[in-house]
Amino acid sequence: MRAPSLYETVLGARYAELAPAVQTFHRMTGAVTLHGEVETEPPASRLARVLAWCIRTPRTPTRGPIRISLNAGATEEAWTRHFPRHTMRSTLSLHKGRLTERLGAVRLFFALEANHGVLQMRLKGLRFLGIPCPAWLRPAVLAEESGDGDRFHFNVHASVPLLGVVAAYRGYLDLATAERA
Repeated sequence: MRAPSLYETVLGARYAELAPAVQTFHRMTGAVTLHGEVETEPPASRLARVLAWCIRTPRTPTRGPIRISLNAGATEEAWTRHFPRHTMRSTLSLHKGRLTERLGAVRLFFALEANHGVLQMRLKGLRFLGIPCPAWLRPAVLAEESGDGDRFHFNVHASVPLLGVVAAYRGYLDLATAERA
């Protein structure tokens, strides 16, 4: 019997409420590469661009192919997102029942919800260089994942008060393209 994924661990029985494509994606283990299409938006201001650089998210508008390489285990997942003009790496793990993502100098803490087949990840905490970000300054981050047949859809939007959008991208991965290393 296989160990539950990070997402299964956090969501528990609610995991079964997710669209089949979302469940399939988050049950992948080991080294897997997937292909799809993506569209990115640029940061809204110069300061937002600096923050985007700090967390290694795309800083230019693009539209085109995306390749995502996962190395997924039961307790940690390494994601490498190859956008048309940018590569973004992050590591996901569990911390006190929440999904944690390390992006450059930032550590993000997410609550997960299953809502009508859609996985919603909402930012509940942030540390920059280990320093907690006050709630009034915390970015509004919403990442949503849905499914349609063999397509895993994603929509990520992060904005900071007074600075605007720092990172935004959306697209899909074709689960039929999964290549195991």
